[in-house]
Amino acid sequence: MTEDNSDLQDNSVSNRLPFRLVLISIAGLWMTYFALVTLRGAIVGLELQEALLWRRLLVCLAGATVTLGMWLVLRLVDRQSLIIKTATALVVALPASLMIAQINQMVFADVEERIYKEFYQKYAEDQGVVIRRDEAGNMLLEFPPLPRRRPADREESEDLEIDDVRTFVLAPAPTGAERWRQLSDIALGRYFLLLAWAALYLAMLAGAQARAAQAREERFRSAAKASELRSLRYQINPHFLFNTLNSLSSLVITGKEARAEAMIQAVSNFYRHSLAEEPTEDVALEDEISLQRDYLAIEEVRFPERLAVDITLPEALERARVPGMILQPLVENSVRYAVARSTTPVHVTIEAFAKENRLHLVVADDGPGLGEGGSGGFGIGLSNVRDRLRARFGDQAHVESGQREGRGYRTEIIMPLDMKNGR
Repeated sequence: MTEDNSDLQDNSVSNRLPFRLVLISIAGLWMTYFALVTLRGAIVGLELQEALLWRRLLVCLAGATVTLGMWLVLRLVDRQSLIIKTATALVVALPASLMIAQINQMVFADVEERIYKEFYQKYAEDQGVVIRRDEAGNMLLEFPPLPRRRPADREESEDLEIDDVRTFVLAPAPTGAERWRQLSDIALGRYFLLLAWAALYLAMLAGAQARAAQAREERFRSAAKASELRSLRYQINPHFLFNTLNSLSSLVITGKEARAEAMIQAVSNFYRHSLAEEPTEDVALEDEISLQRDYLAIEEVRFPERLAVDITLPEALERARVPGMILQPLVENSVRYAVARSTTPVHVTIEAFAKENRLHLVVADDGPGLGEGGSGGFGIGLSNVRDRLRARFGDQAHVESGQREGRGYRTEIIMPLDMKNGR
């Protein structure tokens, strides 16, 4: 598997909300619900608080489990549109809320019976009535029998007539429709609770996907910049190789085998150093200067009487980081347009210095310059350097170039001074 494919797989995973955050959101939802309901019960003074507390906790745990199951369904549409995700949440929350409501009724069923026995029975005793449930589950209210008034023709010694016990249905046994109504009433509240969590989940998911998209964009931008840097750097090597082969051919044709052999050895050293580095990575300035020494050694074979080299590199800047082969087009231009066109010795200078936390690299010569109105191919090398610096540093680096006063040409690269990887 390539590195690029690995990056795509990592990005696929990052599009999902981490499971840890999902658990935290679910736990936070039901802990908040538990705290609020418990506080409400304490404020209104509900009876049997201890019995209600652990049952309420059990219902909340069951609710958290059902919510986790709801998440397993929602994550199947994580990459769909917001409309599909919202519709899925609305649909899935319905059976989930009914399940929680059913669990709630099962857990609190015995508490309702205890409330009936402890509260209603006590009230009945105080009032002298009887409250009970019959076999069908109806709650009955029974009043004790009352004596009838004695008719006028009855003597006092005769027994009073007593009415029968009077019974009223206080609460009929719940039918199937009634049970469903009670279940729906509880489920409705849980339904909106689950929708609140779903909204929170979708909001967190949108944030995670936005961060993943931003990270993916950054990776693509970095990959594009790396490709651009490779392209710009590899534009240098064929051009130089073409010139070198032409020079070798000339040396061989003119019978200068010794100089040709020296040039071949210098070319070998140059390419060994230039190809050893990754094109998109920065190199130590001393290595970049060493590479230019190899290049100039090749050109000194071509122009032994006309090329003089002067390099100034302070020891403090030797480990400064610069883009690899950033000086090559500038040095090549000096050789091509100054040394090669001159009939007298030309000095090519390379200088490095630091100023205000900026690194300055100067390549200059005292050759004939560009001449009036001409640039030839001189601008290609400068354009290459500018493009590489822009791809690497953006607006933090720039190039200043132009004719020197009197004679020659000077180019100065100004870039951030990076010593963080230095020794």
